[in-house]
Amino acid sequence: MTKNLIFLAGKSAYRTIKESGLKPDSVKTIAGAAGGPKWLVLNRFDRMLFPEFFKYRKKPLYLIGSSIGAWRFAAMCQNNPVEAQQKFEDAYIHQRYTSKPSTGEVSVESNRIIDVFLGKSSVEEILSNPVFKIGFISVRCKWPSTSDSKALLGTGLLIASLANLIHRRLLRIQFERTLFHLPGINPPYLDTKEFPLGKVTLTSNNFATSLLSSGSIPLVMERIKNIPGARKGVFRDGGLIDYHMDIPHQAEPHEIILFPHFSNRIVPGWLDKGLKWRKPGTENMKNVLLVAPSREYIEKLPNGKIPDRKDFLLYKGRDKDRFRDWKRVVTEGQKLADEFAEAVESGQIRNRIKAL
Repeated sequence: MTKNLIFLAGKSAYRTIKESGLKPDSVKTIAGAAGGPKWLVLNRFDRMLFPEFFKYRKKPLYLIGSSIGAWRFAAMCQNNPVEAQQKFEDAYIHQRYTSKPSTGEVSVESNRIIDVFLGKSSVEEILSNPVFKIGFISVRCKWPSTSDSKALLGTGLLIASLANLIHRRLLRIQFERTLFHLPGINPPYLDTKEFPLGKVTLTSNNFATSLLSSGSIPLVMERIKNIPGARKGVFRDGGLIDYHMDIPHQAEPHEIILFPHFSNRIVPGWLDKGLKWRKPGTENMKNVLLVAPSREYIEKLPNGKIPDRKDFLLYKGRDKDRFRDWKRVVTEGQKLADEFAEAVESGQIRNRIKAL
């Protein structure tokens, strides 16, 4: 039988699942990666988790993501997550751009998407959610990455790229990791000395802007300036440092960090995509259970791949074809949700996990 999912577990998670399987209450945190349209393959998986898998959850469940991971969680943490996820899906799939969109055009369209699934009442629901505790990451930039001039911003990214080649922690030359979190919460992650950490409390006044900043891709979208409650400055996509959530988690050996992902590879930062030798920290991964589509599954999707930002060029002038194929990917994602639920309920997950 073709397996649509792979299950990869860090040392502690592997031992826990081998012994006891996976129980909803054993999950402490859910991680969400950056990756643009790639999230579409996980849409039905998200709907299975919220509300079905965690419908009896009473104790806090923490969610940490950057960029599109943060946007997904903003839908999942609303009182009616299925309705919010449907609005998000529809708005995201139906993005439209001119042949050569400016950064301003992309930012306007991104704002439109957020406005569709995130109203004022929705923000209040997220802020007061008694169980699901959202957190997300942006970066506060340093000159010249503060500029929207392509020349200056490109120079800043070049500086960051060269520094990153030497050591990942040298990204702090250009970027300051910033965590946006709920009031009164001490999040059980990012307790690290590798990067200076700015913490900002989420409010109804800064939530939407903070969320937009987490996905504001350099050279593609405009910078976000002076977020209320944060240090003054320019904020951009959190994936610049935290692309696939290679972060430290505070978790007991039996607690699981669930990472629904679109790849079997964890890329620490956005600038590491071409660095095949850059690996996530072993200690950061010890409690992680990564669940991702198998290669066999991916090959059956339109174009034999998961959607990505290159699709805007691939389908240039053919928006309706893109809409159709992206919707098909979303529909096919139900197989992932069903297989996960079956593997957990039957206990077969204990036989299917492999070491991460």
